[in-house]
Amino acid sequence: MNPLTAIHITDNYLINPANPITVNLIGGGGTGSNMIMALAKMSYTLIALGHPGLHVHLYDDDRITPANLGRQGFAECELNLYKSVALINRVNRFYGTNWKAVTQKFNQRDCYEFPNKGKANIFVSCVDNIASRLEIAAILKGFSVDSRYERNRPLYWMDLGNGKFTGQAILSTIEPVKQPESLQYKTVAELPMVTDEFRELLEHGEPGDNTPSCSTAEAVAKQDLFINPALANEGASLLWQLLREGMIFDRRFFLNLREFRTQPLKITPAMAKEIKIKPNLPDHNLHNQ
Repeated sequence: MNPLTAIHITDNYLINPANPITVNLIGGGGTGSNMIMALAKMSYTLIALGHPGLHVHLYDDDRITPANLGRQGFAECELNLYKSVALINRVNRFYGTNWKAVTQKFNQRDCYEFPNKGKANIFVSCVDNIASRLEIAAILKGFSVDSRYERNRPLYWMDLGNGKFTGQAILSTIEPVKQPESLQYKTVAELPMVTDEFRELLEHGEPGDNTPSCSTAEAVAKQDLFINPALANEGASLLWQLLREGMIFDRRFFLNLREFRTQPLKITPAMAKEIKIKPNLPDHNLHNQ
């Protein structure tokens, strides 16, 4: 007898919400500046299909420098503005949304002073260092289970990171999501966080070069021109499947832009308890943005 295919069924609230789904996007740099536009397209389309859409808070305390022009999609007239403010203003003007910019890092110290006390249904992190990921994980794990009846109940976390030509996106549940009974599939309630699944790799992997670039040429030397939009679009596609189709068979992928190759990884019944090995790609590091 063949084993049932493993699958994760989306939390029911996201399929038929009474209010817009709340999203905290953490980071407005190379990947984040592309992800915010993908989220805007997603929200617009969901609304056209009768869904309430998304409401996004973008967290980033960095200001726009000359090195951010072109590759990150900022203009000269936006120099010295906060990235979060410039991006949110652009989206709001273009799509008529009322999304919000937060000109602070998403951190434990200020969490309860953030909008909705830092809570949202979905978190998307596009950060450039391991410490930020560990802090985000600590915040998400610290949210009380009493929040399960809140409008902004934390449900999912997608983490994205990349090197020069490669990157990955990993979707996790913040708490186990109740799954329906199924005779056709093996439903999986819990998808582990990147900081649990790859903790050893994160703690002992080689640190990346996170020093700010002084020019566009220097920035492109560190990261290929199209790795960030490619990663953001594929990550957004995974979120779109989660929201639109209500189920996912894959909850992470590894992208190699130099070889034009994407390697998805299937959900497994024991995924929440398994210790994962590094993927079979030329670059085995778990990337920061």
